[in-house]
Amino acid sequence: MFRQSAKTRWELPQGSRLAIWQKITPPQMFVASFALLIAAGGAALKLIPGNATNAPLGWVDAVFMSTSAVCVTGLAVVDPGTVLTFQGQAVLLILVQFGGLGILTFTSLIIAALGKRLSLREESLCIYTPDTALHLTAGQVTMNIVRYTLIFEAVGALLLYAFWVPTQGWQGALWPAVFHSISAFCNAGFSTFSDNLMGFQQSPMILITVSGLIVLGGLGFLTHEELLQIVKSRRAKRAYRLSLQSRIVIVTTAVLIVGGWIVLTVLEWDRTLNELPVHHKIVNGLMMSVTTRTAGFNSIDYGKAAESSNLVTMLLMAVGGSPGSTAGGIKTTTLALMIIMAWSKLRGQQTTSIWYRSIPEETSSRAVGLFTIASAVSLLGILLLTMSEGHLKPDGSVLTECMFEAISAFNTVGLSMGITPKLSVVGKWTTILLMFFGRVGLLTLAAALTVPRAGAKDFRYAYEDVVVG
Repeated sequence: MFRQSAKTRWELPQGSRLAIWQKITPPQMFVASFALLIAAGGAALKLIPGNATNAPLGWVDAVFMSTSAVCVTGLAVVDPGTVLTFQGQAVLLILVQFGGLGILTFTSLIIAALGKRLSLREESLCIYTPDTALHLTAGQVTMNIVRYTLIFEAVGALLLYAFWVPTQGWQGALWPAVFHSISAFCNAGFSTFSDNLMGFQQSPMILITVSGLIVLGGLGFLTHEELLQIVKSRRAKRAYRLSLQSRIVIVTTAVLIVGGWIVLTVLEWDRTLNELPVHHKIVNGLMMSVTTRTAGFNSIDYGKAAESSNLVTMLLMAVGGSPGSTAGGIKTTTLALMIIMAWSKLRGQQTTSIWYRSIPEETSSRAVGLFTIASAVSLLGILLLTMSEGHLKPDGSVLTECMFEAISAFNTVGLSMGITPKLSVVGKWTTILLMFFGRVGLLTLAAALTVPRAGAKDFRYAYEDVVVG
């Protein structure tokens, strides 16, 4: 099976390498691509001279920042605005862009650009399947993903540039505008300002622009494509119906944003928003709600927010963005399916249905399973952080801060109550793993680790009921 080369180095024959390549499943390749990108980003931040203003980053900090960028989280153990140079910030932004779109999406783009038809195996690596975008090929989906991304990020950068020119200058406003536009659309939450967006509490147009980019990035590219089809259909005077997924995504996102906006504004009205005029309070309340869509930008100090506000924020963070978006964590569709399923069962329906459509039981069961596993992983992360980070307070009462940190990391949000730079080595590695698991997805990770068993689907065990309730 092996042959020895002229340099006395053992190598696998070409056929064997191909056979090993074919055995790698799409979920394994997806997980491996993010792991390799994180490793490459950590090495770049650590080893390339000139990334840091003073001493180079340590290995743990470099891997942490790389993971946070690739997983579009935004948690930072060092301040990107002061510790990282322009070069270091550029490396971080490149990792955010690749992580936001997915390295495999870029791979599909290159293949399509070369004029090659995507194979069935390559199509399975894309974020959509033919069932979710019947009118598009995998290559067209990939091209549209990049097209939408560049358009939204360019428009966002132009708007932010126009808003920052009066205070930052013609040259000084350029890099922050580009950086924040990409970071916002990719739902990353990194900022070149040391206080994130807290210095712009009374700049409503900046907060609204960033909020808009966050929502657009978190909706999902299939939803963008379908909304575009509606516009085209109306111009052509023909009917077009949104898919059930896009309708659920839009409704759930709107309900979460509006509901969070109202609740958080009321809770923080006389607290962190106390000194602001009424209209600025309303805009900052919107920003607080939108940023929980796994974005991580903050215009208030969450360390000074009310406990009730932090609890609501954690609940909103636990939901995340939508499928096929730049956001990570549990998706809006998962929450919606669980609510729809519970409502259908309470009404005595045999199937889960909404808007005159029935949802397969397998999909509903997957949503419940995903939510259960995600909750278990989050609780384990909270436990590990509370065990390792008791040193942060004299009395060791860090439960709220650790809950906030773990939920933010697993759902790739990036908000923090200020403990991220103070984490121990164990706390940093715990957070790194939470960010990675949340970004690649638990179902994808489980599929990547699953070893198929011969004949596993050829039989089932006998049924035996269990009393619940």
